[in-house]
Amino acid sequence: MFRIANHHVSRITSILLLIEFSISLVSVYFGAMIRDVDHELPFSSSSNSFFQTACVFAFAVVFSMSALGMYQINFREGIRNTFLRLMPSFAMALILITLVFYVLPTLYIGRGMLGIVLVIAAIGILVARVLIFKTSQSGVLRSRIIFLGSGAIAKECCELALSNSAHHEYEILGFMPVSDEDCQVVNVNFFPANTRLSTLAEKYNADEIVVAVQNRRGSQFPIDDLLECKLSGVRVIDAAAFFEREACQIRVESLQPGWLVFGDGFNQNFLRRIIKQIFDLFVSAIIFLLASPVMLITTCLIYLEDRGPILYKQERVGKDGRTYMVLKFRSMGTNAERAGNPQWATTNDPRVTRVGKIIRKLRIDELPQILNVLKGEMSFVGPRPERPFFVDQLCKDVPFYNLRHSIKPGITGMAQVRYAYGASVEDSLQKLQYDLYYVKNNSLFLDVLILLETVQVVLLGKGAR
Repeated sequence: MFRIANHHVSRITSILLLIEFSISLVSVYFGAMIRDVDHELPFSSSSNSFFQTACVFAFAVVFSMSALGMYQINFREGIRNTFLRLMPSFAMALILITLVFYVLPTLYIGRGMLGIVLVIAAIGILVARVLIFKTSQSGVLRSRIIFLGSGAIAKECCELALSNSAHHEYEILGFMPVSDEDCQVVNVNFFPANTRLSTLAEKYNADEIVVAVQNRRGSQFPIDDLLECKLSGVRVIDAAAFFEREACQIRVESLQPGWLVFGDGFNQNFLRRIIKQIFDLFVSAIIFLLASPVMLITTCLIYLEDRGPILYKQERVGKDGRTYMVLKFRSMGTNAERAGNPQWATTNDPRVTRVGKIIRKLRIDELPQILNVLKGEMSFVGPRPERPFFVDQLCKDVPFYNLRHSIKPGITGMAQVRYAYGASVEDSLQKLQYDLYYVKNNSLFLDVLILLETVQVVLLGKGAR
């Protein structure tokens, strides 16, 4: 992986995205050559409009594939499953291209040629993916890891490495046990405790050493050996950095106050705040215009179901602990909390109305919060705001929970696209670890990625209750 604006990006995914963008771009030119074989080619003139059309097509294809999760790669899926996943993406791309042609008719290409281009692009992308997957099976794209440690942290790191094949494939060479640590990994290769890590790294051609031990003090910790490995070109990272890179989480149990102060990230400078505010206003205005028909229909349906209020106001905790009233389309009955005490939402919550089930599934109930963004109370991307009642409880039960209030809350966020709906203290801990990653590494680039994943969550109905 490599980093863009502090966010870890999969090398394989990035290469595949660039290849598929190029294939989509070139397919427009091939389509024109096939369609107009007996006539002057449309791109032979000095006009740049054809190149712009090709770029629009390529962007629509890549955007649609991203929005439908095509870059959450499964190296083990076959050609048939890849083809079936491609079809909805190209259908969505066709809709986007048609809308662009309607708004910008100068970029229009004929339906016959567009059909040829879609076929060429689909075949090219399918072939590219098959080649990438076959290459991954040969081990060329795998990273070879040695774990220092064999306890609970090493076990969790190993499970993450083996399960995170959507972004990276790893070959685990083995584990180097350390003294005073209970072994919790089984059926793995253990290296003798007296063997030097630098020798093992050279022997097995290791790419990386992950330090997955709780106690790094004492003469038994091989600090000099790790330094020798690093100087010889082998990457050396600790478990916290491994989790941050692979899971986009800051693990609370391994978090130290000193790391927050002296570590990278957690930058909230003036330029970042200005860029984020401009981004919030721009995205909110665009989505408000696009979603206006949906919001109008939702308003009518809510009123027709029970003649109750359309909008629901609820106190939430925002930046620096200040409270504000969040706006949502009402999705529950008018007396959802008769007892007077706030309640977590549950699966198949009986308080949810018939219209509410639909708008919660599609996240339409969140759209009025665009007004909160325009008022400056929220950002479009950020940690989801919680009610004061739950915040008081969570600040007592979950370490560092209050750190998420150092930035404005958001309509969508890292936890919303990576984790299911949270309805307990345990869920809140998991979501906090994603929120801390966002607080630490937030940038315009990360905001755009989260928006793309949000489209996928909305279209596929993930995590709603």
